Amino acid sequence: SDVYKRQGINAEYRKYLEKSGVIDQLTRVLVGLYEEPDKPQNAIDFIKQYLGSPTDIDVDKLRLDYEKLKDENANLKRQLGELQKEIESLKPCLLYTSDAADDLLCVDLGGRRIIKKKK
Repeated sequence: SDVYKRQGINAEYRKYLEKSGVIDQLTRVLVGLYEEPDKPQNAIDFIKQYLGSPTDIDVDKLRLDYEKLKDENANLKRQLGELQKEIESLKPCLLYTSDAADDLLCVDLGGRRIIKKKK
């Protein structure tokens, strides 16, 4: 029964590959490689080039770069959250220019006064 199950999965996968055009494209690539009069030194690079993929990509470096950027993104999101909390905590203080008010609850900050809301 395990063999039949595997055959069913294989048949589904084969249908998927046919429907998505993968089998046709691979057939074209392999025929192109077969018909190439000067066989390339590296068949994989030929296939990549035939499919339009760059041949000089370092996948391991890309994965490492991705992980670094993912970590940096998480750190920036954390910092953003902390700054948003800080902004929320400072909202009760309103900034006005020094000539806007002469309330005794003000603190002069070099030409500006912070007016604290009365509770």
